[in-house]
Amino acid sequence: MAAEILGGGGAETEKKVMVAIDESEYSHYALIWLLDNLKESITKSPLVIFMAQPPTKSNYTYAASLGSARMYCPVSANPEFVASVQENHKKLALAFLEKAKDICASRGVNAKTLTEVGDPSTAICDAVQKFNINLLVLGLF
Repeated sequence: MAAEILGGGGAETEKKVMVAIDESEYSHYALIWLLDNLKESITKSPLVIFMAQPPTKSNYTYAASLGSARMYCPVSANPEFVASVQENHKKLALAFLEKAKDICASRGVNAKTLTEVGDPSTAICDAVQKFNINLLVLGLF
């Protein structure tokens, strides 16, 4: 079945496979499924493990209670705070990617990791096009 998914077992062309992960258990299951079912098909090129980092919103809206009336006003975040949040998102993404890469290594699969900042659906599609991915594996609930 794995050969059918990737377009035949006899082709010598390199098939690029990417699994997109996040912090959910569904992503973990998708990675394990890929390693269990497509391991033989991904030995010629490294598996690409991708994780999107959510964009940091720099404007927040706060509500102030004035008796029974509420007043909403946008408040710009401090640039140092935004940078701190971005750095935290990056550290978390790199930790998840490293864990996924370790799982691949324990099963004898060479993997490389990628992360991009942006909406996950857009970032995943952009990565598929940018790196000419032949098969994308996602974990959905």
